Amino acid sequence: MKFEGGDEDDKIISQVEVASSGDAEKVSSSRFMSLLASKDRDYLLSPTGSQVKVSDLEGHVVGLYFSANWYSPCRNFNPVLSNAYEQLKASQSNFEVVFVSADEDLSAFNSYRSSMPWLAIPFSDLQSKKALSHKFDVEGIPCLIILQPGGHKEEEVLRDGVELVHRYGVEAFPFTRERLEELEREEKEKHENQTFTNLLSSHDRDYLLGHHPTTGQVPVASLVGKTLGLFFSAQWCLPGMKFTPKLISIYHKIKHVISQRPGVEDFEIVYVSSDRDRASFDSYFALMPWLKLPFGDPKIRALARHFDVQSIPCLVVLGPDGKTVTKHGRSLINLYGEDAYPFTEVRLESLHRQMDEEAKGLPKSELHAGHRHELTLVSDGTGGGPFICCDCDEQGSGWAYQCLECGYEVHTKCVRAAGGASTVGP
Repeated sequence: MKFEGGDEDDKIISQVEVASSGDAEKVSSSRFMSLLASKDRDYLLSPTGSQVKVSDLEGHVVGLYFSANWYSPCRNFNPVLSNAYEQLKASQSNFEVVFVSADEDLSAFNSYRSSMPWLAIPFSDLQSKKALSHKFDVEGIPCLIILQPGGHKEEEVLRDGVELVHRYGVEAFPFTRERLEELEREEKEKHENQTFTNLLSSHDRDYLLGHHPTTGQVPVASLVGKTLGLFFSAQWCLPGMKFTPKLISIYHKIKHVISQRPGVEDFEIVYVSSDRDRASFDSYFALMPWLKLPFGDPKIRALARHFDVQSIPCLVVLGPDGKTVTKHGRSLINLYGEDAYPFTEVRLESLHRQMDEEAKGLPKSELHAGHRHELTLVSDGTGGGPFICCDCDEQGSGWAYQCLECGYEVHTKCVRAAGGASTVGP
């Protein structure tokens, strides 16, 4: 997480504030006025469209929310922030959010703002919105900048509010350095002490659900000693729906290999659903041969926060002792298939060396049927790295064929000649 101090004006304000508590209140109010008001406007818009004085933000922790209706990550984050905001308001906290719109027209602004329970800078005030984006160096949206009340020099601007709300929810409030360091310590302790039981059980449930009509309850305790995958997905998620058949195939292959090797730890997967209704949940899980958490179970949100799952599909792999092995199971399966099991560092190092050896026999460049430019073989150390394959739309890392002109990138196994056949790889 990043903390950054204010500019020179903020330093001057800080010096003035230490003079007296009365002066500090005036400076604090002046700071919000200089940021959020203009020469023609001293108010913000409420959710109902009424005017709220900028000076009313005195004493509040303020989140500047840079967002737009046309961008799906913003629309996805909006309900997450709304939920945290409503909880904080219900607890009488001094938290407020101000929407800084990047919408393309007034109609889109009004439509998007109708889903927001907080304040907004008027759409017509383009100058103020540009000034805020410039001051806080906003390079991407959604972006949540947190400002503390007052303005003393030891108080700092927090720029990764989106990540923190995703990760900690209302527990991040009041977004101070001390609070976030405390949460990091607590999170580290939780990861060090995590077990299958405290991850997957609750006070009124010590089981998971399977497909058997009469013996569908599977004790969480029975998973101890197995390698476990937590599959975060949802039926509405197209990448999740596309990845699921591959995961099912790999699951069966891993189970088959284990059955042929006595003494090897068993493998299981648990579906952690983000489905929006039970019908979608039931129809999606009907495709899966593994276990699930009950629909709407509170542990679902807790697990997403614990493992900082910000996008789906995601496959988190736990070792037989319940400790985290990797949060990149999806990428590893796309890269290595069933050979990735049991996903440990030792296993992955062996596979990486094997891939490096195989890459020595690959052509240094290829013409791919799906792209007009020549593709160059790259690795992590020669300009490659984690990517989304432009041919199969799945994650990849390590060796790839990349277009040095436009960044187009594909798995080595996805390269196809003009006739459609694979030219390299298995």
